[in-house]
Amino acid sequence: MLRIAVPNKGSLSEPAVEMLREAGYKQRRDSRELVLADPDNDAEFFFLRPRDVAVYVGEGTVDAGITGRDLLLDSGADAVEHLPLGFARSTFRFAAPAGTMTDVAQIAGKRVASSYTTLVGAHLAACGVEPASIVHLDGAVESSVQLGVADVIADVVETGTTLRAAGLEVFGEPILRSEAVLIRRPEADLTNGVSVLARRLQGVLTARQWVLMDYVVPNDLLEEAVGITPGFESPTVSPLHESGWSAVRVMVERSTMNRAMDALYDVGARGVLVTSILASRL
Repeated sequence: MLRIAVPNKGSLSEPAVEMLREAGYKQRRDSRELVLADPDNDAEFFFLRPRDVAVYVGEGTVDAGITGRDLLLDSGADAVEHLPLGFARSTFRFAAPAGTMTDVAQIAGKRVASSYTTLVGAHLAACGVEPASIVHLDGAVESSVQLGVADVIADVVETGTTLRAAGLEVFGEPILRSEAVLIRRPEADLTNGVSVLARRLQGVLTARQWVLMDYVVPNDLLEEAVGITPGFESPTVSPLHESGWSAVRVMVERSTMNRAMDALYDVGARGVLVTSILASRL
């Protein structure tokens, strides 16, 4: 059986479970369930702390896992990113008291507080900056400056509201743009279930991003209509029973479908219909 690690709580957990469910895998109904067998798909799921997923994958205890890119890099585990999954996006940045710092070089000799000390240390080393110390905190990092534990923090930034409330502001370029990722060991045999898992998850991503659009259009307007909807690769065009008209079926990005429908109608296409895609293999 393919052994897959899944976050058991936090912002990664529910979206990961939902994506796996959409990919056709059995998923737990009780949050207290820590191991779940899915014999129909030759898979077994282990629900672990998000920070531990990369460690178990790196040790080879499980074959693959879903975690955050930030957690993967901070773990130092012998695991690699295989597929970005498009959810739980975040930006990791430095912050300091407002008006005190503008550049990462100014961190030299300062105390830095973070929950991601390995990641921060590697980033500062790559920038050629040596801090006085990197203080590990498990939470409430934004309070560390006010409480005198650190001079600078490195943390996930979403709206920045919490930082501003603590009198801090971000500076410098982002340390990392993170999101949920599928991970595996570097030497994993991709002919096994890992490749099937990745294809299924990619199919879910495609189904979420694209829709199927059908319409009919006069032949003399066909090229103009196809120019509006070039598709994932190329539209399927079929002649109608009524001469002079063609039916077109094409994949269109979900975010652009209404603009495409308006443009098609304006050039003379009719019967424009949109259908959601449940799954795909492209």
